[in-house]
Amino acid sequence: MRQRKFGLSGPDVAVIGQGTWYIDRGDRRSAVAALRLGVDLGMTHIDTAEMYGDAEPVIAEAIAGRRDDIFLVSKVLPSNASRRGTITACERSLARLKTDRLDCYLLHWRGSYPLAETVAAFEELISTGKIRSWGVSNFDTGDLDEMLAVAGKGKIACNQVLYHLRERAIEHAVIPWCEAHGVAVVAYSPFGHDDFPQPRSKGGEILQAIADAHSASPRQVALSFLTRMPSVFAIPKASSAEHAAENAAAGELVFSDDEIAAIDKAFPRGPRARSLPML
Repeated sequence: MRQRKFGLSGPDVAVIGQGTWYIDRGDRRSAVAALRLGVDLGMTHIDTAEMYGDAEPVIAEAIAGRRDDIFLVSKVLPSNASRRGTITACERSLARLKTDRLDCYLLHWRGSYPLAETVAAFEELISTGKIRSWGVSNFDTGDLDEMLAVAGKGKIACNQVLYHLRERAIEHAVIPWCEAHGVAVVAYSPFGHDDFPQPRSKGGEILQAIADAHSASPRQVALSFLTRMPSVFAIPKASSAEHAAENAAAGELVFSDDEIAAIDKAFPRGPRARSLPML
């Protein structure tokens, strides 16, 4: 599994990680097995959130005895993102994850509490060793500008945003902003939300042709394309060990310029959106 630096001064982190939204809604044993195999295959970046129901306890079971191998991320809801509320939410997540620290803690999206309150909480959590870094999710460039002004250079570790073949709006401004400021970009829902290109569609046929040339699958091609830029990571969810293995293998694919151009043409990024797309 390829790794790259996570943010301006973060550790090297697997390019392909593991998302856990809805992971608590299926068979628990299957979910735990998928997470464990993913870790075995190098997908040591595991992302979750307090909003994700019982995902945190599922992760706790999956990483038991392996915490030091994991880059563990969770998120605070905007409704909890006051200074005291953020600290309480983090402590609650730590208890559910059965760990003493998070590697990165994110504000899930922009809410009504002043950013200064949330940042103060993040910095206090760092000083007490409960988190090692912090970042944001679903922030457009204007929000990022405000957060930078509040926190200062080098503090924002990442921005987690919606990014898949049919939704490439972040390429216009968000990715360039993050690259200019040393902020990692983490793509959630990289296969779309039940919207992956159908095999018989024009785009699906191009994905399949490139996949065949690399003895890969169309989903592996999509993951590799989305993480082609040096700042971008992806966190697909896998509900089975088979899917986890498929996702992990995408971290080794390398495409030619012509193949990247073909995917780019089949799935154009389109005009810049008026507001940041999110789920």
